[in-house]
Amino acid sequence: MSQLIISAIGPASSVQDGGRFGAQRYGLVPSGAMDRLGLAAANCLLGNALFTAAIEVGPLGATFTARDGPVRVALAGAARNADIAKRPVVLDTSMTLADGESLNLGFARDGTFSYLAIEGGVEGEPMFGSLAVNARAGLGSPYPRPLQAGDKLRVAAASGAAERAIDLPAVTEGPIRVVMGPQDDEFGDAKQLFLDSEWKISATSDRMGYRLEGPAISHLHGHNIVSDGTVNGSIQVPGNGAPIVLMPDRGTSGGYPKIATVITADFGRFAQTPAGRGFRFKAVGMAEAQAEARKFAELLRTLPDRVHDAQSFVLDIEALQNANVAGAAVNAFDARTWQTHAQE
Repeated sequence: MSQLIISAIGPASSVQDGGRFGAQRYGLVPSGAMDRLGLAAANCLLGNALFTAAIEVGPLGATFTARDGPVRVALAGAARNADIAKRPVVLDTSMTLADGESLNLGFARDGTFSYLAIEGGVEGEPMFGSLAVNARAGLGSPYPRPLQAGDKLRVAAASGAAERAIDLPAVTEGPIRVVMGPQDDEFGDAKQLFLDSEWKISATSDRMGYRLEGPAISHLHGHNIVSDGTVNGSIQVPGNGAPIVLMPDRGTSGGYPKIATVITADFGRFAQTPAGRGFRFKAVGMAEAQAEARKFAELLRTLPDRVHDAQSFVLDIEALQNANVAGAAVNAFDARTWQTHAQE
């Protein structure tokens, strides 16, 4: 066995897999990856089952170091600068860390969560059939909490397999699609305000719920209902009128009216929306939501068909810096290279 040492890591990073299911009627929260496509793509690159436990890396940077042998990993999800011993690493590819080498990840760009899958997965003790961490509930393994510097993950030694890359479809642009309800009749004209407004995700959001910043959504008959079931993407509106989109660490039931539900196919894209970035919602019918869910399921099923051998190359930064790739380049600090003198 090898080890992957967490040398440095920011908050909102934890071990996640496909989640735990089958007991929500007893109040067992599902947890699992915020972006299932990112998790599945990273695992697919290594030949793992699509929803094998991996490291969900939050928006800040992280450093991982191989110990007691080489470790093969793959990175997918939100783009970020990455390198191994100052050698740039490309997103959506696998890579092997030699014993003692470190993978350095920068801040997330145009997203929030990246997924670092490990060949053979993470060694841990399943809790209700899953390693997925839910810190509030004290669930998950090998650490039932967010990861911290100094944590050690026992993993399989690298197999020596050729490195792979995956071609994923471009991220869909446009509004986040929702199905209205199930309690949208509790909001009257505020339903149109909800759809017509620009929203932003609050920095106080977490894996339990994304708080939305925008206009207050008023209720027709108060903000309390008989508690009923929730799903990922349920949009509750509490008494202050500020909607909350429920995420994988949500409770399994709730007593606030739900104005709408993010469709399955858009949930990962919504989860990747950075705090403070504006977006809108768009209402669609049940038939469209189901059709998009089937398309998403088919994308996941066919991910192995998108994997191919990675093109390997060595980027010589020093040679690039010494090359005059801009043609008649000038030096802003050397006036001799850019000043001109009028003809006499």
